[in-house]
Amino acid sequence: MHVVVGGDIGGAERLLVDLATRPDRTGADHHVAVLTPNRALARYFVEAGLTVHDRGPVRENPLAYLVRSFGPRDVAWLADLLVRERVDVVHTHTFGSHVLGTRAARRAGRPQVRTEHHVMHYFDPSCSPFTRWAAARTERFVAVSEYVARVLECTAPEVARRASVVRNGVDTAHWSPRARPDGPFRAAVVSRLTAWKRVHLAIEAAAAARVELVVVGDGEERARLEALARRLGASVRFAGHQADPRPFVADCDLVVSASRDEPLGLSVLEALAMERPVIACAGGGIPEIVEDGVTGWLVREATAGAFARALEVARSERPRLPSMGAKARCFAVERGSVERMCEGYAATYDALARPS
Repeated sequence: MHVVVGGDIGGAERLLVDLATRPDRTGADHHVAVLTPNRALARYFVEAGLTVHDRGPVRENPLAYLVRSFGPRDVAWLADLLVRERVDVVHTHTFGSHVLGTRAARRAGRPQVRTEHHVMHYFDPSCSPFTRWAAARTERFVAVSEYVARVLECTAPEVARRASVVRNGVDTAHWSPRARPDGPFRAAVVSRLTAWKRVHLAIEAAAAARVELVVVGDGEERARLEALARRLGASVRFAGHQADPRPFVADCDLVVSASRDEPLGLSVLEALAMERPVIACAGGGIPEIVEDGVTGWLVREATAGAFARALEVARSERPRLPSMGAKARCFAVERGSVERMCEGYAATYDALARPS
């Protein structure tokens, strides 16, 4: 049973769907228990063909989080669901599910695995006490990259001892190569428009390098980013959230990711699978999947100027981009596939469901 508490459709939710729709690969039947104020998120799971247990609309604010996590009603609902559905393993994902999922798993006597999609909740003072309390009562952890595992070793060694690395993967048949249409040099950003993604750096860089940019995604930063693009006179198209961003990626020469400490970068892997080189920060888990000068460019300085220089280099070397994209595709198929990811989770589920 995957426990989802939150409002966004992001990398964690997409990973969940990739796992849950492959029972033959993961060795498990998957259900989803969802508590969200976003009806689109619940529909997303239903439309993927998953068995969804929907708590109904819930509030999302600090007080609602405390009531939901530490109050009696939601934990009783979830624990009863785990027992009624004869669940073997509870799988929690993002911060909102940590305390609630852990309490329900313990009440129902079920083991729990938690995927660490990022590490911010270990450092944020408003999150850290809750996530660490839950972590102390969680049997197994999965880190989505070696970078996440290293951070856990430093900040939560007791968690690291119970963690294994299962790198995120993508469906390389779905994210398949498409020919780039003729036209001007163009870059894409595929991202949730939130502050830590730092999409403003890509916009500023595109303005400085005079490169066309397509921004695929939505979020609380969109109005500010649109105003920035207008002020700079940048050639930026905001496409909004797209259920299928592939046509937008296919219409560009490369993809830009400006996050400084991206845990891994699902949209980066998707771009690589589509034979698009990537310009990204040389931090977090990105160097595990992007090889500098081979499948993209790693930017050492997290500045708009550094990104602009990388865009200028890529444009000057445009004839080389197809061969870089072919190498990127090989990496995605051989080391970044969803099948490889599912095998890792299958081993984790089996170890929890059948302890020695």
